[in-house]
Amino acid sequence: MKNTIAIVGRPNVGKSTLFNRLVGQRKAIMDNESGVTRDRHYGYGEWTGKYYTVIDTGGYVHNSEDIFEGEINKQVKLAIDEADVVLFMVDVDAGVHHLDEEFADVLRRYQGKKPIYIVANKADTNARIHAAGEFYTLGVGDGEIFPISSQSGSGTGDLLDTVVAHFEEEGVEEPDAGIPKIAVVGRPNVGKSSFVNLLLGTDRSIVTDIAGTTRDSIQARYNAFGNEFILVDTAGLRRKTKVHEDVEFYSVLRSIRALEESDVCIVMLDATRGIEAQDVNIIGLADKNRKGIVILVNKWDLIENKETNTAKEFEEKIREKIAPIAYPPIIFTSVLTKQRVHKAIETAVEVYNNKRKKVPTSELNEVMLREIEKYPPPITKGKMVRIKYVTQLPTHNPVFAFFCNLPQYVKESYTRYLENRLRENFGFEGTPIGIVFRKK
Repeated sequence: MKNTIAIVGRPNVGKSTLFNRLVGQRKAIMDNESGVTRDRHYGYGEWTGKYYTVIDTGGYVHNSEDIFEGEINKQVKLAIDEADVVLFMVDVDAGVHHLDEEFADVLRRYQGKKPIYIVANKADTNARIHAAGEFYTLGVGDGEIFPISSQSGSGTGDLLDTVVAHFEEEGVEEPDAGIPKIAVVGRPNVGKSSFVNLLLGTDRSIVTDIAGTTRDSIQARYNAFGNEFILVDTAGLRRKTKVHEDVEFYSVLRSIRALEESDVCIVMLDATRGIEAQDVNIIGLADKNRKGIVILVNKWDLIENKETNTAKEFEEKIREKIAPIAYPPIIFTSVLTKQRVHKAIETAVEVYNNKRKKVPTSELNEVMLREIEKYPPPITKGKMVRIKYVTQLPTHNPVFAFFCNLPQYVKESYTRYLENRLRENFGFEGTPIGIVFRKK
């Protein structure tokens, strides 16, 4: 990616606040608790006509025993490698911290290879702006220290002026515009991040056995089957009563927003636990938002004594629980053994294409009027409904308008019949279909 800025530093110096300011929206979760940001988090912004990508990172801690902090450090180094300009963030209020000194040692390896600037945050008074000079003792960076307040925005203009001067190209305003989004959603610990990392071939998200490891929704570009699309790894969605901390509450909100902004949802289930109430809720939420849906049953390798019909019976149970939502394909996989992982993404791409499918009006009428003739709408209150014409409307999702004499007398059961015939004849697997009746 061109024009990339990485924001790095120890925990709790205000990196996510600056990230949100540079991208112009509250994309990263902010909290006073250390270690809230864990994975690399991307956003886009613009300054004086130049567009850039910003990477927010977790707080770097040297020689920590904490499982998350070791993984965070790995993510920080990946972000630095990716960046064109590095912003080393420190806290004027706290002064030079031993963790700043340790992180300065890490950054010295990059000195001379790419621009590094010390950004002294919380410099919201004249005294604090003067105090920022003490960070010269860190002996890292390209000479200039930028005192800023990421909270109020003061000083960020001067910082951006210097940063964008390093960008030769203007960049792209919305690098992701028009690219399909596939969100991987589900309860905590079903294997979402492992699935995304396996597809990307890189540790884009931190993976542990601890529920709630992923906190923000993480996006990454992916190319497969002749398509480019964006994969979104999300935090696990658990029941409201199980959400205890503020950070987790915001994680859940971010996951729901990622679902709402996606085109297709891969809903992951844990084969060892079967389909639970929260899984049904997540599938219902995706359906309500008119998203394409693929159901992925992970950890299938852990099911012992598989009989010939085990998968068939498991699928029947799922379909029974999610009824009347009948359109999602169900795939049995194991991220651990890499079994049918690419089948899952191939199916998601097919579902995306089904969402955009347009059936020619002549073909639609030829097929559907024949189906209607075979089984016409039942007579209601002595009235006979006559459907004369059908067309697909120019909408984001497939919606079909049936023109008839008495639209108010068409029953729901007959609407389901028409939906089933549309699916039978034209596909649309994994995609919600809308049917409306209009007076003619």
